[in-house]
Amino acid sequence: MTPRWLLLGGALALAFLLSLLTPWPPLAELLGRDRDLALAVLAELRLPRALLALLYGAVLGASGAAIQALFANPLASPDLTGTTSGAALGAVVTAYWFGFAAPLALSVGSVAGALGALLLLIALAGPRAETATLLLSGLAISALAGALTTLALALAPSPFAFYDAYDWLMGSLVDRSLDQAAFAAVPGLIAIGLLWRMRGGLDALSLGEEVAQSLGHDVSGMRLRIVCLTAIGVGACVAICGAIGFVGLVAPIFARRLTAGHPGRAILPAALIGGLLLLAADLVVRAAPLGRTLPIGVVTALLGAPFFLWLVAHMRWRLER
Repeated sequence: MTPRWLLLGGALALAFLLSLLTPWPPLAELLGRDRDLALAVLAELRLPRALLALLYGAVLGASGAAIQALFANPLASPDLTGTTSGAALGAVVTAYWFGFAAPLALSVGSVAGALGALLLLIALAGPRAETATLLLSGLAISALAGALTTLALALAPSPFAFYDAYDWLMGSLVDRSLDQAAFAAVPGLIAIGLLWRMRGGLDALSLGEEVAQSLGHDVSGMRLRIVCLTAIGVGACVAICGAIGFVGLVAPIFARRLTAGHPGRAILPAALIGGLLLLAADLVVRAAPLGRTLPIGVVTALLGAPFFLWLVAHMRWRLER
C-alpha cells in the first residue's frame, strides 16, 4: 500500500471521527451529566449524519468516475446525465402531488425520477449515441427537470411547499435516521460494487470504442449499465439527503492521480475521496453561527464552482498551446 493510500485512509478515518464528535463541548457536557443520553445522541443523530455523508459522497465519487471514463471527459458528472435533477423532481412530485411523504415513498419516487431521466436520455441520444450527443442531451434534461421541479412546487396544493422543500432541495444531512441511512446504503453500495467490476472495460474504453470492442467489451451494454447504476445509486441518496453537486466532478479528477490516469481503476479511490469531501463539507456546515442553517449543497457549490472554472480554463489553455 502506497503512502498516498495510507494518507487517504487516515484522512477519511479522521474526518469520520470529527463528524461524530463535532461540536465537542455540548457532547462532553452531556457525557458528564447523562452518559446514556449522550450515547443516544451519538447513535441516533450524529452517526446517521456521518454515515450518510460518507455514503453519499462515495456514490457521487464512484458515479462521477464511471461517467467521466465513459464520456472520456473530465467535465462529466452525475448531474450531467440528469440523474440528480430527475431524482429531485421525482421526490417532489411524490411528496407534494401524490401526498406520499414517507421516506420509502420518497426514495421510490426519487429513483423513479432518476430512471425517467435516464430513459429520456436514451430516447434522445439513442443507445449508440456519440459522447457529445449524450452530454448535450444530459444538460438539456437537467435544465428541464430543474424547471419542472420549481413548477411542481409553485403549483403544489400546499402553499408552503416551496418553503418546506427548500432545505431538502439544497441538500441536508441533518436529522436523518439509521433506517434512512440503511435504505440509501443498500442501492448505493451495490452500485459502487458493480461499477468497480467494470473497471477493466472502462480502462479499455479510454483507448477508444473500437479498441474496447476488439478486446471483447460490449460498449453499448456497458454504457447502459453505467447510467442505470448511477441513476439507482444517486437517486436513492437524493431521496434522503437532497441534491448535492460538484462532488462527482471533483473526486474523480483527484482519484486518477492515484491510479496513474487509469479511469476504470479510479472508481474505488474516487468513492473514498468523494466520501472524504462530503464529510469535510459537513464539518464546514457545522461551523455556521448558532441558530443559522447552512445547506451542504451550498457549501459544495461554493467550493466546487471555482474548481470547475479552473478546470475549464486549464483545458482551454492546453488546447491553445
